[in-house]
Amino acid sequence: MRFRPVVISLPCLVVVFLASRASGQETASPLIFKTAHNIQYRSESRAPDQPAAGDATACTLDLHYPSDDDAAGFATVVWFHGGGLTQGVKEIPQPLMQQPFAVAGVGYRLSPAVRGHDCIADAAAAVAWVLRSISDYGGDPAKVYVSGHSAGGYLASMVGIDERWLAAEGLDFRTLAGVIPYSGQVITHFTIRGERGIPVTRPIIDEYAPLYHVRKDAPPFLLITGDRAQEMLGRYEENAYFWRMLKVAGHTDVELIEMKGTDHAGMVTAGHERLRKYLSERNDPK
Repeated sequence: MRFRPVVISLPCLVVVFLASRASGQETASPLIFKTAHNIQYRSESRAPDQPAAGDATACTLDLHYPSDDDAAGFATVVWFHGGGLTQGVKEIPQPLMQQPFAVAGVGYRLSPAVRGHDCIADAAAAVAWVLRSISDYGGDPAKVYVSGHSAGGYLASMVGIDERWLAAEGLDFRTLAGVIPYSGQVITHFTIRGERGIPVTRPIIDEYAPLYHVRKDAPPFLLITGDRAQEMLGRYEENAYFWRMLKVAGHTDVELIEMKGTDHAGMVTAGHERLRKYLSERNDPK
């Protein structure tokens, strides 16, 4: 007996898909996404100390978000790029796109054209814009997370634990749903130390160190680093101490993850996977 192949046209597939939905079967419908580009997140985006050339998008962000009604109330990740506070451009990491949450890829001014504290101020202004505006796109302002890699992780931590930066924007840092730095410095950033002539091998813990601001009432923290044997500048050990001191201070929602077998750059892919899991655990219906 010979079997003849069955050819189903695209319209038929659509009918089957719709019929399965009508019959009550569990058939997931893909979300629809939009991306809004070059949103200015602060009125003084052309600040006097900002260089005049090549930085037209320095104080802007791109927002990638689910746009259909079924996704209303989604979470948002505010993402800061790495580059030592001296280089890099805003980005929306591809592994974080087409997920059931939004991503705001933030551009910020860079040293040496500005000082390190200006980078933090820009980061806080971007987070403030998201907290105030994400509901206009369908998101939930109570589900805003800050994240980033390396220098971006440092910025996320500073905004998420030093209350002064969001307070300057008229907001409370405790409203953040979580802070997820990838391999971020928690001592004073080496670029800020460099601005002061401090050697890179001399650790400093001052007001520009997330570690300086350890507190019980900080938002939840998920600290992710690469393998301690392959990371740069003792990055795992810094984060391990930060984790310990948060625990000592009475913080009850902090986790430290070491991505074995990955270096400073290689840990990013694994970090994205862990971030997706973290948001799913905290925001998906049980």
